Amino acid sequence: MTIDSMTPDDFRALADLLFPDVEKTIADVQAQYPPRDISDGAYVSRFAPSPTGFLHIGAIYTSLMNRMITRNGGVYILRIEDTDQNREIEGGTEQIVEALNRVEMTPAEGPYTSNPLQERGDYGPYIQSERFDLYQIFMKEVVANGWAYPCFMTTEELDEIREQQVKSRVAPGIYGSYARSRQHSLDKIKQKIEAGEEYVMRIKAPNDTNSKIRVDDIVRDKIEMPANNLDAVLLKADGFPTYHFAHAVDDYLMGINIVLRGDEWIPSVPLHVQVNEAIGAPLPMYAHFAPIAKMDGNSRRKLSKRKDPEAAMSYYYENGYPIEAIIDYLLNLMNSSFENWRAENPDAHYEDFDFDLDKLGKASALFDLDKLTSIAKETIAAYTAEEVYEKAVEWAQLYDESYIPILTADKAHSIRVFDIERGGDKPRKDLAKWDEIEEYYGVLFDAFFENYVPAGYADAPEIKNEDMVELLDYLIETTPQTFNEDKMDWLNRMREYAADNGYAKRRKDYKNDPDAYKGWFGDMMMAFRVALTGKTHTPDLYEMVLALGEEKTVARFQRARDHFAS
Repeated sequence: MTIDSMTPDDFRALADLLFPDVEKTIADVQAQYPPRDISDGAYVSRFAPSPTGFLHIGAIYTSLMNRMITRNGGVYILRIEDTDQNREIEGGTEQIVEALNRVEMTPAEGPYTSNPLQERGDYGPYIQSERFDLYQIFMKEVVANGWAYPCFMTTEELDEIREQQVKSRVAPGIYGSYARSRQHSLDKIKQKIEAGEEYVMRIKAPNDTNSKIRVDDIVRDKIEMPANNLDAVLLKADGFPTYHFAHAVDDYLMGINIVLRGDEWIPSVPLHVQVNEAIGAPLPMYAHFAPIAKMDGNSRRKLSKRKDPEAAMSYYYENGYPIEAIIDYLLNLMNSSFENWRAENPDAHYEDFDFDLDKLGKASALFDLDKLTSIAKETIAAYTAEEVYEKAVEWAQLYDESYIPILTADKAHSIRVFDIERGGDKPRKDLAKWDEIEEYYGVLFDAFFENYVPAGYADAPEIKNEDMVELLDYLIETTPQTFNEDKMDWLNRMREYAADNGYAKRRKDYKNDPDAYKGWFGDMMMAFRVALTGKTHTPDLYEMVLALGEEKTVARFQRARDHFAS
């Protein structure tokens, strides 16, 4: 009598043979995991990464999607899928927890602190390797109900079958006549177990290749495919479940009613339908979305951790992109209406956005680093100077300690610097990430300033050295006056000085008769800028003087004067 001809009594005997120490039933387990008390229409969803060390931006994209759909009365769960012990890295779970906390996506249930690692919720444990006994209980009952069997085929046999299938140009996998262990009798199985032969547990798929499965999908509308006919592995030789089995058991017990995952899982839907049937679980709602992609020449491809540095979340942390900007950008990839909503609600929390799963595109959203950078500039422009200071120091403590003494030596000065052109109708929008502070604000910190002078003086407009000295004498003399003037009074004074000392007030006047002038007003102010900072592109001149203060400003003008007078 083979597996295919066994009676219900035979399968119960097989289950007892395979799992002699398992006494609990699925009904016993269900009593430990009662149905959730949630409102109608609320979602219970899970983000379920593997602790393999590399956190892809696509993982944060998925996590954010799960968080958004559960924010109104639902439950957002973090579940660690670590049943592949060979791929797990030390500290991998802690890295995932830290990453989610960092982007403010701490789960309602599951691991939520990393040091020490702690979890919360009534439906745990939330780490699969700690749920080993549950999978054994479910598998025993699955076998007893005739849905699974032990497969003793060796690696060599599997390789032989694979080669044979390639030569015959037939579909790969274990099915039909290739499922050799389905030919064993109960006695044969018992002999092999007593002999210590290793085995895996496979689902006993029906041999009917004509039936179809039809599944509703929020993104794809409907999925219709041939039913599963592969005897997929459900438990590995070490007793740990494969993803196909573990996720179905866990989703059932945790009350997951919607599964959001990448469309690469669509081919596995028939198997998952069958597994859910085998364990007696209702099928959750599905939403198979297209993964984030990028253009490679004329074609799209998935963001690759091997080819694309921007695929790793560490890239954004190390470069110092604001977390808020990353979240806003990902939401814009999910729902294009988010951009207009953000423009109309600049101060609102992103969770106030009416996120709609139905608006997820079937095609991959194209990742655009320039767009993210633009959003990051808008994000930082909306911060207060104090927020810029705190976030910049926080980033420096993790990724560039050389910034710390420079930024913290005089906190009040740093905040004055970051307050330049901040606020108002047209705030300055140059800084996109914290590693750009030196580039855009370095001229206002003495330690950075030394990198730009005296070489930077060479960028001054072509004004005679004696005229530069004359201008600098005037600036040294009148700098104290600047602190008693508003910007317009200061600007008008500088224009009058320009006109009185041989500079054209307007560019076109200088262009029409260059020999009549030393330069035009813009040239003179550029000379002022270079003398003060050693650079030609800087924040507003007037605000820089106020931020530096009288003593530093005069000292810089004196240093420039000495240079041009020598």
